[in-house]
Amino acid sequence: MPAAEALESDAGLVARAQGGDQQAFAELFRRYSDRVFRLALSILGQGFAAEAEEVAQEVFLKVHHALESFRGEAEVGSWIYRITFNQAVNLKARARYQRPHVDEAALSHAATAEPGPDAQLETARRDRTLRDCIQTLPEVYQAALRLYYWLGASVGEAAELLGVPENTAKSYLHRARQLLDGMLKERGYSNV
Repeated sequence: MPAAEALESDAGLVARAQGGDQQAFAELFRRYSDRVFRLALSILGQGFAAEAEEVAQEVFLKVHHALESFRGEAEVGSWIYRITFNQAVNLKARARYQRPHVDEAALSHAATAEPGPDAQLETARRDRTLRDCIQTLPEVYQAALRLYYWLGASVGEAAELLGVPENTAKSYLHRARQLLDGMLKERGYSNV
């Protein structure tokens, strides 16, 4: 019954997977793997796709091993996203990045006209300052910004990937922008 399986709830898939049904686990993987990767990438940074892929693999290994003890106290998706968030943050803390993020410039709305060398230098300085400021934000704010601005996720999608209500995701984005604005003004950038 392929049509019935496609409509099966996550809770139903978990129950089947807990009973040893590998097809049910494969369906959970299919449903969540792309979003798990996107969330990991939003935390690690766009230059770290390989590491985000590793996080996604580790997440599904953890999910597979912990499935027996999953009691359904949280939504399956929220549980998986929380594992992803923790795994990515832990990797980021361990690695302390051997190379800098280069794609945070998307958040800075840099000018697209052909600027001269002085303007290019100033834009590079501003982008570097913005990246430094973003790095000081709490991880959840960084993830919300990256999901929304880098990956083009809607507020609803960002909320789902972060495992929070939509209004909370809006609050994260608002608070992150406020904090960035304050930090940038302290550093002499008033119209970023």
